[in-house]
Amino acid sequence: MDNLSKITCISDFQQLARRRVPKMFYDYVDSGSWTESTYRDNESDMQQLKFKQRVAVNIEGRSLATTMLGQPVSIPVALAPTGLTGMQHADGEILAARAARDFGVPFTLSTMSICSLEDVAEHTQAPFWFQLYVMRDRQFIEALINRAKAANCSALVLTLDLQVLGQRHKDIRNGLSVPPRPTLMNMLNLATRLRWCQGMLKTKRRTFGNIIGHAAGVDDLGTLASWTQQQFDPTLCWDDVEWIKKCWGGKLVLKGIMEAEDARHAVDAGADAIVVSNHGGRQLDGAPSTIACLPSIVDAVGNQTEIWLDSGVRSGQDVLRSVALGANATMIGRAFLYALGAAGQAGVTRALEILANELSVSMGLCGVRDIQDVDRRILLDPSRFDR
Repeated sequence: MDNLSKITCISDFQQLARRRVPKMFYDYVDSGSWTESTYRDNESDMQQLKFKQRVAVNIEGRSLATTMLGQPVSIPVALAPTGLTGMQHADGEILAARAARDFGVPFTLSTMSICSLEDVAEHTQAPFWFQLYVMRDRQFIEALINRAKAANCSALVLTLDLQVLGQRHKDIRNGLSVPPRPTLMNMLNLATRLRWCQGMLKTKRRTFGNIIGHAAGVDDLGTLASWTQQQFDPTLCWDDVEWIKKCWGGKLVLKGIMEAEDARHAVDAGADAIVVSNHGGRQLDGAPSTIACLPSIVDAVGNQTEIWLDSGVRSGQDVLRSVALGANATMIGRAFLYALGAAGQAGVTRALEILANELSVSMGLCGVRDIQDVDRRILLDPSRFDR
């Protein structure tokens, strides 16, 4: 049994996941597109924001509680939609959803998940969110939306920044596939990941659960590979968003917003929340960091919809920085995936505990007792991110 009390930060989980998760799946998480400059900037730009330390202020009884889409949350964090989560750890989506449920934060299931909508609903018995990609097969989209409704999903997160796939060199070099192909290199790597292999042997969930057996003509992994390449729709436009909102009929979140103009379009399209996200630096390399884009988007639409920040959040201090610059909340991807790969459900729970503690302590040392009172006043010269 892991002694997770020895884990003190997300980077500890990252190091452990590197040793426990097969290389191709660890690299899938720990990579950006092309030169990975945007991936690196998401984190480094966060660190440029410095806090003002305050003293002799009553900081007893601090509160991190807020709401996302009207749903009470224990901290302003949601688990972001991440593909292949069930390849970081057996039944990974189910385990992460349970950890999020118990901690009091939302979980978002990706279209490209290993565990299906029905799997997660059956094993959590709690509402979660579902993330949708726009595909050419509109009948399949409608079927996914109807399945999300049947699974009692409480929000739909529509990802807008994957009309074409940004090239990730590590995935190409590793020959990324689900499950791994039985090549000599893969078999040698798997032989050093016995814990992961034992978990996978105990589950039947080893492929894309939302797609295999549901999408027309997709019955095996060979056809799935060609289907996904053909299906992401480069013709996506705001009319499609309107159609999806009508089909869904519930809370709609638009993810992938990086410019004020697009934020205004999102508001006009009826978004209940927008996510400032560059897909974790995995799409347009050379795009700015999300924290650098946040202020202009807040200025453009901050009083018209909820604004969440994604990409680059690795600590409770990053959550605090994001809220200080005007985000209502944040989403985490790699931060929980490292923990999941390292230690399963208990790892995700511990990661959330770490984020909450970092957020609470840092907020208090800035002289603030309630997360909802956090603003730019806690930051030292945030104007460098104005544009």
